[in-house]
Amino acid sequence: MAATEQRLSTTVLVIGTGGAGLRASVELAVAGVDVLAVGKRPKDDAHTSLAAGGINAALATMDPEDSWQQHAADTLKESYLLGDPRTTEIVTRGAARGIDDLERYGMAFAREQDGRISQRFFGAHKFRRTAFAGDYTGLEIQRALVRRAEQLRIPVLEGVYITRILTHEGAVFGAYGFGLKDGTRYRVHADAVILAAGGHTRIWRRTSSRRDENTGDSFRLAVEAGARLRDPELVQFHPSGIIEPENAAGTLVSEAARGEGGILRNALGERYMSRYDPGRMELSTRDRVALASYTEIKEGRGTENGGVWLDVSHLPRQTIMNRLPRVYQTLLDLQMRDITRDPIEVAPTAHYSMGGVWVRPEDHSTDVRGLYAIGEASSGLHGANRLGGNSLIELLVYGRITGQAAAAYSESLTAQPRSAAAVAEARAEVDELLAADGPENVRALQRAVRNTMTEHAGVVRDEEGLRTGLAELAAIEKRMEDVGVHPDIAGFQNLAHAFDLKAAVLAARATLEAALERRETRGCHNRSDYPDMREELRVNLVWSPAAGVTREGIPPVPEEIASLMEEVPTDGKLQE
Repeated sequence: MAATEQRLSTTVLVIGTGGAGLRASVELAVAGVDVLAVGKRPKDDAHTSLAAGGINAALATMDPEDSWQQHAADTLKESYLLGDPRTTEIVTRGAARGIDDLERYGMAFAREQDGRISQRFFGAHKFRRTAFAGDYTGLEIQRALVRRAEQLRIPVLEGVYITRILTHEGAVFGAYGFGLKDGTRYRVHADAVILAAGGHTRIWRRTSSRRDENTGDSFRLAVEAGARLRDPELVQFHPSGIIEPENAAGTLVSEAARGEGGILRNALGERYMSRYDPGRMELSTRDRVALASYTEIKEGRGTENGGVWLDVSHLPRQTIMNRLPRVYQTLLDLQMRDITRDPIEVAPTAHYSMGGVWVRPEDHSTDVRGLYAIGEASSGLHGANRLGGNSLIELLVYGRITGQAAAAYSESLTAQPRSAAAVAEARAEVDELLAADGPENVRALQRAVRNTMTEHAGVVRDEEGLRTGLAELAAIEKRMEDVGVHPDIAGFQNLAHAFDLKAAVLAARATLEAALERRETRGCHNRSDYPDMREELRVNLVWSPAAGVTREGIPPVPEEIASLMEEVPTDGKLQE
């Protein structure tokens, strides 16, 4: 029996209901533009809600000498000069407006006694510019945006998996997908599409992303529509992801654990950061601590489970309960471990996609007319190292700008051609997977991708490993021809996993090929066979299936920003 297919129509379709997607939706609704937001997860449980630390803006509430120019300088310096100066200027100039928007939506920031928004230091920021709400800033941002979307009666379709962006002659005309619960097909016609469906960190074995989240959906949807990816090899690894239980491997132990005085030790009991950064020790930068832990484990000084120990048990119990409540509760829930008495076993975990879909700085439009990408799906701001607190402000700034751009694009159209062939292709792709009855298990192949990426494209890479990874990936692609997909009484999750696998394989290929081309060590990207930074590789690497990896120059940094790019004093400060 043929699946039920619902036809919907809207002016702008937003794919993803996290902070980026909802901020764009709000902008459109306020402007009176018809918008539909679609998400595979419930909007209250989007990935944005996991962000803990804070959100950056040069408000100068604590340090009057701060400015957007200094914020831009700090951001570009920490990007190892791979960030786009125009994107950086737009985000840092627009940051204060982003905070104002959240306040209008009812978000309660931590405040000083006189009512000023409180701001704290985050790593490599010259001044205090990170606003926050306890250690659950992302959750509060998501709640504020959900409330505003509900006030504006923005339609949000939850539990729908988008499988393809529909295009005709280089322009979008909508998207196709299915309901995770009952398999109902959805054909959505739209003048413009905003892609806000996250990054690709789930393709590693240990990741701070939850199951079936950040599997590279945005990358696959954009590339198959005709867009390109920029710097997919630049992935931030967080130093402290838990190891057990396996279904929660990679879950973050907040950086605050080190900030409050946590100590890292190897299996021999050595406080090993003295070998890697004796000045800053555990307060060193994220990339350096992750590399140190990786090296200890790789050289045989790790724990039996392949980790190191992060110990806060020497701190007063009250400090842990007041300053690290989330960490305490998480370890109690997942491992029945009392961190006031016992150390935590951790290892580096894939945390954030700093590269993503290639977009233009001014409006985050892509190579495909009417297609935009924002949030972790996009690229341009972070380069080879992301400043903590910058990702949340990026969502707000570009959510607003891209909402306006999509509305203007729709207004400029005199007609919108559609393609019956494109719809038929999208429909056939789902039909063929549902009919697939081969012996290969989708979940086993997903695990194979994660094993390959962890082994050959983790914290440290080299040519031999990357080429081995590509060979293993080719074998996985071959096995994918014989998958079996079996929806059951519980719903169509198995079909979603099959599409996740397609996305993961495309994202993995892009990452491996770009990592092979970047023959240098820069920021998060460590090549043991090329340990130095090379000036000729101060470029963005742009990937597509047809052209492979090409190099793209980066515009010069304006003098008013370049003159402020200096080493930030680090005494006693956590670096990320």
